[in-house]
Amino acid sequence: MAVETVFGFLNINKPPDMTSRDVVNVVQRLVKPHKAGHAGTLDPMATGVLLVAVGKATRLISLAQQLPKVYLAEFQLGVRSDTDDITGNVTAVDVPADTPAESQVREQLNAFVGTIDQIPPAFSAVKVSGERAYDKARRGEGVELRSRKVDVYQIDLLWYRWPTLSVRIRCGSGTYIRSIARDLGELLNCGGLMTSLVRESSGPFAVTDGLSPDGITAQTVEQSMVNPVCLVQDQSRYRTSPEEMEFLKAGRALTPDQSRLEMIPGRAQAQVCSIAFVSSDGKALLALGEADMTVPILQPRTVLI
Repeated sequence: MAVETVFGFLNINKPPDMTSRDVVNVVQRLVKPHKAGHAGTLDPMATGVLLVAVGKATRLISLAQQLPKVYLAEFQLGVRSDTDDITGNVTAVDVPADTPAESQVREQLNAFVGTIDQIPPAFSAVKVSGERAYDKARRGEGVELRSRKVDVYQIDLLWYRWPTLSVRIRCGSGTYIRSIARDLGELLNCGGLMTSLVRESSGPFAVTDGLSPDGITAQTVEQSMVNPVCLVQDQSRYRTSPEEMEFLKAGRALTPDQSRLEMIPGRAQAQVCSIAFVSSDGKALLALGEADMTVPILQPRTVLI
């Protein structure tokens, strides 16, 4: 039994002034009646990697959203806006008598590395009482968003010439680069906003390999589809035989052949852990599930074939 052909992720290099939904619509028209959806919004002004899931891969969007990301951004200090980026209405301009030195900027950037509390921008896709924050903000309603934990793994200051700086940020899911620009400005007592943003990578997907949505065809989609097995490299895996694939399709549990069970070191002692069912050659993801090693038994939960 073959894995569904219209199935996988497309790495799209989103151009500026195109919404993430616009990109999905381009793909959707080419793959219908199959579903399509993106794995992590990029603001209209931003460019770079936008992962679009196709077919049953849409069931894996939440998994793809957890991939670490790398951004290249430029910030402008001494100015604030209601959107925390250059597209919004300027709310304040503050040029200090003594502009921050590069050493000060570098020191304050280091404060954002680690697991930090971050308040998303008022103009963001975060839901407030079931409604997107940006919808409330556009109506002029006050939006109070709670801080939340996000992971920032690394920030490199590439260059700084007042009032502009360029940074490369490696971070986890849910991190708003606009918020870092805003909060950096507050730490430097002058305000700040984001002027440009490129998502250089999302997990193994790089912007240099991204497809342009202009001129994309059904043939391009088929040739460029990436199997989501790349999303489970850090999970324990079970190489499924052709006969066992029939059990998977029916959602039935498997008694594993230990010779085909690949447990991640450090997790082998866990009684219950997540498991990825892959093809016998390891090149295709078939299902996600749980492994109960006290029996042992493998139970599929999300079946993709």
